[in-house]
Amino acid sequence: MTRPYISGGITTALLLLAGCASAPAEIPVAQRIANATPAVSITARGETAPVGTANADAADDPAIWRNATDPLQSLIVGTDKKAGLYVYGLDGKVRDFLDAGRVNNVDLKDGVSITGQPGILVAASDRNDVAQARIALFRLDPATAKLTALGKVDGGAGEAYGICLGRDAGVLSAFIVLKDGTIHQVAIDASGATPTGRIVRTMKLGTQSEGCAVDDRTGTLYVAEEDVGLWRFDARATGSTTPTKIAAADGRNLVMDAEGVAIAPIGEKDGYVLVSSQGDNAYVAYRLTDDSYVGRFRVVDGAIGGSEETDGIDVMLGDFGPNFPGGLFVAQDGHNAAAAQNFKLVAWDDIAKALGLGK
Repeated sequence: MTRPYISGGITTALLLLAGCASAPAEIPVAQRIANATPAVSITARGETAPVGTANADAADDPAIWRNATDPLQSLIVGTDKKAGLYVYGLDGKVRDFLDAGRVNNVDLKDGVSITGQPGILVAASDRNDVAQARIALFRLDPATAKLTALGKVDGGAGEAYGICLGRDAGVLSAFIVLKDGTIHQVAIDASGATPTGRIVRTMKLGTQSEGCAVDDRTGTLYVAEEDVGLWRFDARATGSTTPTKIAAADGRNLVMDAEGVAIAPIGEKDGYVLVSSQGDNAYVAYRLTDDSYVGRFRVVDGAIGGSEETDGIDVMLGDFGPNFPGGLFVAQDGHNAAAAQNFKLVAWDDIAKALGLGK
């Protein structure tokens, strides 16, 4: 079953798409779409099974692991922020579920030393205790698609919200974004029997923030301040803590809430940073080299339903098999027809073609 949708139009169906709790309720979503810069339409090529928590805002954030030797065996880790972590195959089927409680955002890194062996480290922002943020760490086994809990490290006082991983000179950092806009950079060491973490510096945005992503090539951290816009920081532990605003949530290119953030790297420094423009069910691309606005797109109903009110996103370029040429973009879907929320899977080539992006 698909949801009615007319690209660029103001329809009764669009009025039914309610914004999230922090969105400006006085402005209907149809009006926000009408006021925003036009967005091109694309369709998803796949979707995951719904998360287990029904009738709730539950699915939240995905992270992609690409199997370089057998791309069809690549995996997606996604959060049910009421219950735990799912692992999906590219066919959207559940490969594993781990009861981890209230984990909000998720990211992963391959080639990390885990108890002395290289592996895939998964990190989730743990808000089981809203007064004390923690980073929950897991190992992802690519052969079995199973998650194993490794332990938790301190993320600072406050409610955990966003998380992203970065690596600089061999040192792994988790950037945990607290709900009030505080960002702690935590040096992570998972090489021993029990993982450890140490807050090495703190950055701050003024209001509620969540989505983040790190470009390891340039040592840059991108963070979305939901009602304000997209910022970048120096991601190096010795770098400046002063942010630079890339884009304002002005209701045109970027419509608050600004939510998920993901990076599509091309070459040594080029590529795009993508942001979920949750307020008008769209996604925005900015060029990494000069922060310039590139374009906007929506994932609309086709053979597979579209996506609305997206929280978390992830993107990875490269070979994911014939169904996802160019790479894979994954977006949380806040309105999955009559089912519980899930994640939509989009081919990068479809986005690049629609936006007229170069290779």
